[in-house]
Amino acid sequence: MSESSSNQQSEKPYIIRTTRLSVLPASEPIFSEKCTHVTLVDNSAGEYLEIEQQSGCVDVKPQTISIDPEEWPALRHAIDTMMGDIKVLPDA
Repeated sequence: MSESSSNQQSEKPYIIRTTRLSVLPASEPIFSEKCTHVTLVDNSAGEYLEIEQQSGCVDVKPQTISIDPEEWPALRHAIDTMMGDIKVLPDA
């Protein structure tokens, strides 16, 4: 077996993994304060999500919340509940 064949067999395959999605109005750039970034993070203690929004001001740090997989069902339920309770104001 040649050295090149041996190296190919011992190499681990690479994967392409999406770790960040950006949600924003179609007309806005990704640095817009209307853009929300959802990022998969792992700091050696297990994966979790970070949700971040820019402030629109260079001097203000982006606002971030972290969500563990275990808390997501309850958090999603709370968000869905509160979204359903939003009162829409009539047009003036």
